[in-house]
Amino acid sequence: MKKTITLAIVALSIISCKQEPKTESELDMTVNYPETKKVDTVDVYFGDSIQDPYRWLEDDNSEETKAWVKAQNEVTFGYLDKIPFRKQIKERLEKLWNYEKISAPFKEGDYTYFYKNDGLQNQSVLYRKDKNGKEEVFLDPNTFSKDGTTSLGGINFSKDGSLVAYAISEGGSDWRKVIVMQAVSKEIIGDTIVDVKFSGISWYKNEGFYYSSYDKPKGSELSAKTDQHKLYFHKLNTSQKEDKVVFGLNEKRRYVGGYVTEDENYLVISAAVATNGNELYIKDLSKNGPIQKIVNTFDYNNNVVDNVGTKFYLSTDYKAPNQRVVTFDLANPKMENWVDFIPETENVLSVSTGGGYIFADYIKDAVSFIKQYDYDGKLVRDIKLPGIGSAGGFGAKKEETTLYYSFTNYTTPGTIYSYDPKTGVSKVYEKPKVDFKSEDYESKQVFYPSKDGTKIPMIITYKKGTELNDKNPTILYAYGGFNISLTPSFSISNAVWMENGGIYAVANLRGGGEYGKKWHDAGTQMKKQNVFDDFIAAAEYLIKEKYTSSDYLAIKGGSNGGLLVGATMTQRPDLMKVALPAVGVMDMLRYHTFTAGAGWAYDYGTSEDSKEMFDYIKGYSPVHNVKAGTAYPATLITTGDHDDRVVPAHSFKFAAELQAKQTGPNPTLIRIDVNAGHGAGKSTEAIINEQVDIQAFTLYNMGVRELK
Repeated sequence: MKKTITLAIVALSIISCKQEPKTESELDMTVNYPETKKVDTVDVYFGDSIQDPYRWLEDDNSEETKAWVKAQNEVTFGYLDKIPFRKQIKERLEKLWNYEKISAPFKEGDYTYFYKNDGLQNQSVLYRKDKNGKEEVFLDPNTFSKDGTTSLGGINFSKDGSLVAYAISEGGSDWRKVIVMQAVSKEIIGDTIVDVKFSGISWYKNEGFYYSSYDKPKGSELSAKTDQHKLYFHKLNTSQKEDKVVFGLNEKRRYVGGYVTEDENYLVISAAVATNGNELYIKDLSKNGPIQKIVNTFDYNNNVVDNVGTKFYLSTDYKAPNQRVVTFDLANPKMENWVDFIPETENVLSVSTGGGYIFADYIKDAVSFIKQYDYDGKLVRDIKLPGIGSAGGFGAKKEETTLYYSFTNYTTPGTIYSYDPKTGVSKVYEKPKVDFKSEDYESKQVFYPSKDGTKIPMIITYKKGTELNDKNPTILYAYGGFNISLTPSFSISNAVWMENGGIYAVANLRGGGEYGKKWHDAGTQMKKQNVFDDFIAAAEYLIKEKYTSSDYLAIKGGSNGGLLVGATMTQRPDLMKVALPAVGVMDMLRYHTFTAGAGWAYDYGTSEDSKEMFDYIKGYSPVHNVKAGTAYPATLITTGDHDDRVVPAHSFKFAAELQAKQTGPNPTLIRIDVNAGHGAGKSTEAIINEQVDIQAFTLYNMGVRELK
């Protein structure tokens, strides 16, 4: 059945707008949703029958699904095209985005490499300079495809810099191709390695490299389940068919990675069945020794930081929920023999190495502070950062004398600093020339109580002098999962939003990594509702303190954050005016049946685990909690038709449910990028167009009719 919604809103502009009423006829917006057929598919879980009327949308290869995508996009872009200030937002966003972006340099062989984007190039270009300072293009991903949808997915040089292997992603897919070149001549050598997924590239001398992949799945390579990851070694100038499986042939693991230590004496292998916790193995390459198991449990996260001979430095949350660094000797590596090198503190730790030092990067209330250690465990100094925000980098080879790090926050564009590890002196290396007056904006961190009283941090950013009159258009963003920390960072699209009078708020919910393993675990499985409660409480705080009101509030999140938005809007549809779920995990009863989804079970559990878990998941699964006769907020769902991480069927089914059951005037639209994936490698043009549409849709549905 085709459903029509007529939007007849008579409103005054509310931000930077002329105060002139519009007539009702000028503002009528009619949405004719495409017809979405229903099928009689029923699944039974523990005696409970669950209808899945839109199951057919899971078939990404069918012509019927492709026709549905085309029809939905026609409706969505037909609506967006009518928004009068959409072009104005795009012009400002393009102008602000159009500045030169240069990465920190890194040395390989006789060359210094760096990435640069002139401003609006779809993909950044990899350049290099020789010892005389002569600059040339080394790799230009903009030449990989005509439409900018093929991107550089990773690159690694041999130790002497003479060989390079780089991965490309087509259409945003997680599946990669690996191409090998002679670095000096840029001549392609050997076969292209295909069907590589969730993989690094790590050279062993100049003989070849290690990489990881799955067997090609039966059925759709975009959505079919992949759950046995293998580590391979590709010998240079041989066929991929001859590549040997190093690990994973007999051990079934969903995620396997391997890399060679800087001294090229050891192969470090990490193996996991979920996104949290990993086994650890080490192979002595210098003696072609056996693979030695170091950690034989999945209960902890373990990452080799570095080694000096047989002494290994390891970052772990074993007996340290906030992480610590320990050392062990390969001759006696059992966990009970580990020795504290950097003990656990009250703040979450991550570690990098460079220039012969170890850098401890701590997060305190979502903000960075960094300590420098030598390899004997002596504290060299606390590094003075340029301000309060996020710092990252310091990673380099042992012999480097200059390191680099980046610093950013919500009002400061990312700036690269050089750092002398001997003296501790930082200098500005590359400061972007962005047409944005950072000094006119401010960020404020608050701590608000969630439903159970837990204090949750949130950073709110806005133009100085903003009046707290409960009428400020506000985007509330969060993630809340997979031990991922949201730390302050600058965004061009958010800058445009704030220039137009908007407020941008980021809440650090449970499920994230801001306060370590306990914080993460407090938002997983049977505690997942804590995450939604934290988000709801953030919205209620913003409303209570008059930053905004329900009429001017949008909630936004992507991937696991898309689930967050979907669950929140179905639980509290009255709380916000606009919902913006991106590439979300929306069908929680079936997420684990697609691609590598089963690996997310540490955070979610699955509908097959137990009757109790099934009931709990069904209670918040967005697709299964859209109720007929409910007035949901104006919703713009975004996804990519080639997303092979969170398959687009999640978003398709959620859109179909909302369109069928929505009551009231608010539109429910789905914007589907064609030939795009989960987000990585998306072209500049595609990113800008999507952000323009999100902001235009949001402001229009908050009543804005005209910008300055």
